[in-house]
Amino acid sequence: MRSSFATHRGLTLMKTPNLREQADRRRLLVACAMVGLALASGVIGAVTHTPSELSAKPSTGPFSYFPAE
Repeated sequence: MRSSFATHRGLTLMKTPNLREQADRRRLLVACAMVGLALASGVIGAVTHTPSELSAKPSTGPFSYFPAE
């Protein structure tokens, strides 16, 4: 007769994550989504930007909206 304390070598069931682990996963998912969105928008901005647009515009500084005296 086999012992009930024998180790099982087959597939085992995974433990269901508790509420804290689920909240951590949601936070990680939201953080990864925000980083992915920022990277995607940066890539799209870099691809659609052409150098000729920059040279055609006048240079603006922090005081460009105030009249020069």
